[in-house]
Parts: sequence; structure tokens; C-alpha cells
Amino acid sequence: MRWGVLATGGIAARFTAEVQELPDAEVVAVASRSDASAKEFAARFGIPRAYGEWAALVADPEVDVVYVATPHSAHRAAAGLALAAGKPVLCEKPFTLNVREAAELVSLARERGVFLMEAMWTYCNPVIRRLVELVRDGAIGEIQTVQADFGFPGPADPGHRLRDPALGGGALLDLGVYPVSFAQLLLGEPDRVQADALLSSEGVDLNTGILLGWDSGATALLSCSLTGGTPVTATVTGTTGRIELPSGFFHAEHFVLHRNGAEPGTEPEEFTADGGLYGLQYEAAEVMRCLRAGETESPLVPLDGTLAVMRTLDAVRDRIGVRFPADD
Repeated sequence: MRWGVLATGGIAARFTAEVQELPDAEVVAVASRSDASAKEFAARFGIPRAYGEWAALVADPEVDVVYVATPHSAHRAAAGLALAAGKPVLCEKPFTLNVREAAELVSLARERGVFLMEAMWTYCNPVIRRLVELVRDGAIGEIQTVQADFGFPGPADPGHRLRDPALGGGALLDLGVYPVSFAQLLLGEPDRVQADALLSSEGVDLNTGILLGWDSGATALLSCSLTGGTPVTATVTGTTGRIELPSGFFHAEHFVLHRNGAEPGTEPEEFTADGGLYGLQYEAAEVMRCLRAGETESPLVPLDGTLAVMRTLDAVRDRIGVRFPADD
């Protein structure tokens, strides 16, 4: 499967390096808005073709699928360009700046019958997939709470993209998308959304707490921050047990299952993945599986689920008073 990578930043570099290690994939082209940047990236990774414009990459007949790794403020334009050219797309998260943009991409993909998937690698991770299976099989009873956090000391420079509303800055879209996506993977779209946040002078969120509620009685307590390092852990608690994901839950390597009423001294059950893949390879492998099977949407990362997460992110921004120019 021949990949074209659209953008040359850090996540594009990591994706390229990991995909090139797959036996059934290769990166054959890269594009940037800067010809020099594209050529430097191509030289670094041994990519045969470099383009200084996006349109040239999506028109390349040797490219089977496009990975969009631009800043999320450009996801709508970049993914839309590829879809309009008939190219399957894997688009980084957050999928877009708001649900309107996301719905436009989903509609375009479905109208054209072209594959589209959000690059939510967490959903493709075998540890998370096993956790979901256990929860659905009743291993911890009915879910009562989901707790998850993601925070690190962010940039102080007002000119950084994470401080720029025009670029979708703030903790929520960069970091909060993971806790929200994790909660909704288990419980679906919430019935109620509450949130509070510390905003920067530029008007983006720096430290955000989110409370989601479902009519079942389940709740999710989530947080994201650019003001300090948090544990970056997650816990799912049910009526008969709980499952704990250690630091780095969004790219989990194992979890621990605690069952209520276990015999004294009984060790909690642990699950560790051993599938020969790692990191971003899981999402790339899922895209390639779908394309070879003729599927236009992934059952692991369904587009309706992506839209539901974007609705929640929009609702959180509404509660905390964060607006982007793209919202107008």
C-alpha cells in the first residue's frame, strides 16, 4: 500500500518512520506548502517524490492513500482536497476544528464513496480493544464512572500554535480529545456536558475540567491541561470491578483488571499486547485492512463516532467560552 504524507511536522515524521517498518506499506510521496520542507523530509526518510503543494500529491497516481498530518486548523482543507481527488484519507485528530467542518468531510467522503478515518490510534490499540471487549462482556458490571486526564506544561510563548485561536489552540483539541474519545468509546455520546476552564489572554483553554453525564447514571470525569503534567491515566469503574490504564493510557501497553469480591491475596488480572505492531502502526494497519476489504469506513473508528466526539468538544468549548475564527 503506497502512502502519501501531507505535512512535514513531528507527527508526520513519526508516522512515516513507523509505517516504513511495515512489510506491506511504503511512503512514496510527501507534500508541504514549502518545497524546501518537502524535499528535506523526503531526503530524511528516503521518499522518492516531494511536492511543494498539496494538490500535486493528491493528484499523484502512485499514491493509494493520503495521511493528513497538518495542524488541525488545516484538516478540513487538506482532507477535503484529497477526498475530492478520490484519494482515501487518514486524518489526524482532532478531526477538525468543529463539528460543522467534520460533517462536511464525512458528507464528502460518503457522497464520493471514498474511505475516510480519523487517526485515533487509541481505538486501534489491541489493549484498548481488549478492554472494550471485557467491558461489553460484563467483566466489571455496568459502567459507573470513567476517569481520564492528559496534561503537560505547555508553551508560554503567545505566538505558539497552542496559544493561537486561529490554529485551534488550547488544551482541549490537542489533549482533551483523548479523554473524551476514550469515554465515548465506552459509553457513547453523553446526554449532558458540563465544563470549566482557565483561559489564556488569547482566549484558548489552558486547564479544563469536563463532567459528562448519561441517562444510565454513568459519569465521566475528564481533564486536560497545558499548565502542568498530569498522570495521564484512565480508570473505568463498574458495579463489579474496575480496569486501570497506567500513564500514557492513550497508547496503552497493558491494563489491570480488579474484580470486586476476589479472594484475599488474589492478584489482579493484567493484559499486555503482543501483536508485533506498535504505536501508529495499528491505525495504518487498520486503514490498509479496510481498503483491501473494500470498506469506506472503519468499524474500529466509525465516522459517526468521530462526529459525536466533535459535538462534545464543541459543547465543551461553548460551556467554557472558547471560540475559533473558523466557527463564524
